[in-house]
Formats: sequence, C-alpha cells, structure tokens
Amino acid sequence: MTLQTQLVLRALLEDPARQRYGLELCELAGLPSGTVYPILARLEQVGWVDSTWEDPAVHEKAGRPRRRFYRITQDGAVQARDALARAYRSRKQALPGWAAVRPSGDC
Repeated sequence: MTLQTQLVLRALLEDPARQRYGLELCELAGLPSGTVYPILARLEQVGWVDSTWEDPAVHEKAGRPRRRFYRITQDGAVQARDALARAYRSRKQALPGWAAVRPSGDC
C-alpha cells in the first residue's frame, strides 16, 4: 500500500460516518487531486469506499460545480485499519529504532 493511499485512508477514517467531497479529501491528505481521485476510484472498486453525487439543486443554489461525496464503508473501515496497522508494523520492522530517533537542535 502506497503512502498516498495510507494518507487518503487516514483522512476517510477521521470520521468514518461522514461523507467528504474529493477536494476536501485532497486537503486532509495533503495530496493533489490527480493523486487522490485515482486512489478513491480504486478503493471504490474494491468496496472500501462508496460515493454519491450531490443533489443538483444544492450545487446550483450554491453556484458551484456538483460535488461527488465519498464515505468509507463499514467493511472498508475494518480493512483499512488492518492494512494501516500492517503498514505501520512493516515500517517499524524495516527501520528498527526509527521512533527513538530525534533530531538534534543543531541540524
């Protein structure tokens, strides 16, 4: 799992019941839309994420383009948490003592 996918999953898991639109997820993950939207499409294909389009009346009233909202599924949340935990353990094993490394003040 890429670091970018992990960042998107963490953004979705901040509030699993909440629907978030794509650009909001870009901001939360700190990634560009060209990275986030393909990740969301893949997560939707495997069933970890559901999406719905905003009601046309809402975006017309707001005077902006229509938004697509994404929400992590219940099964997706379970799978994502497990995958993130495995990625964390893998990183920890690959870099023993990484958590104990602290930058000195004279860098």
